[in-house]
Amino acid sequence: MKEFAGKLAFITGGASGAGFGQAQIFSEAGMKVVIADVRQDHLDNAAAYFKEKGAPVHFIKLDVMDRKGWADAADETERVFGTTPDLFIQTAGVNAFGPIEASTFEDFDWVVGVNFNGVVNGMVTFVPRMIKAGKGGHIVTTVSLGALSSNPGVGPYSAAKAATLSLMECYYLALKPYGIAVSAMLPANIRSNINDGVLKTRPEHLKNTGYYVSEETQEFSYATMQAYGIEPRELAERLKKSLEDDIFLIVPYPSGTRIVERAISRLPLYTTVEGMKELEERKKLPPTEEDKRIFLETQNYEMGTVVPPKSRQEVGYGMAKKDVDWVDEKKRFNK
Repeated sequence: MKEFAGKLAFITGGASGAGFGQAQIFSEAGMKVVIADVRQDHLDNAAAYFKEKGAPVHFIKLDVMDRKGWADAADETERVFGTTPDLFIQTAGVNAFGPIEASTFEDFDWVVGVNFNGVVNGMVTFVPRMIKAGKGGHIVTTVSLGALSSNPGVGPYSAAKAATLSLMECYYLALKPYGIAVSAMLPANIRSNINDGVLKTRPEHLKNTGYYVSEETQEFSYATMQAYGIEPRELAERLKKSLEDDIFLIVPYPSGTRIVERAISRLPLYTTVEGMKELEERKKLPPTEEDKRIFLETQNYEMGTVVPPKSRQEVGYGMAKKDVDWVDEKKRFNK
């Protein structure tokens, strides 16, 4: 996508964090913007911001797991702006931290429901409309570098993101003949409130979890991770440049190609006895200079310099609840 002025963007999760940065940057590029978000307070804050700017931005409350809500949002977009989106960005996402062996059905239903099924809902809703409109366009999903790794401390998230990356590649290959480009963006940490959803937007019927969660664990997560992530506006600027270059796999860092190579280099090693042994040996090695350099590209702090007032074990961050008695006691928060 080379030209943005006068075109229409639809952004999920667009009222805060990475999505809000995208809404700002593409609005400033002259686009009309639809911001869809599940949180009314975030929508209200975003509305106040764009009203002051005098920008053509429309706001829709949307739970991405709600298929009827998606259909209604698409209809409303066409009523308000008279057209389907030229740029469709799916950025809404949630995460939860805890041992995968402690996960409940509800942990999977919520995390996978938002991060994967929510994207499916968006694609099934908007792709036919964009094809019928016959004007091409670009579809982007904010995935995660977590799609390339398997982290047992965020198992449902890792699985959902890996599935989403595969899904977007399928659409990338399928939609070329229609003149619709597709991209998957894989950032590391973003300075956002992605973890707020655990306490603030997780549906009541999906609140049964095997993970220990409290205000303190959420504060710990932000203080040690999200606070040091890439700024949303900067991430959106890098996204815009990649759209102009028509890149499918957007890893928004100088060493993006190398980051991907390193992330998937483990997979061939799983196929042999020797390779499996090498993987175990790798775990014992100290960080290399390349490790440190890439870490600094993706995180806004030096390795080992973030020292929170309490330890992970003291607050129970990423641990199972104490009554999940099949999980190793060292992984449970027993206070």
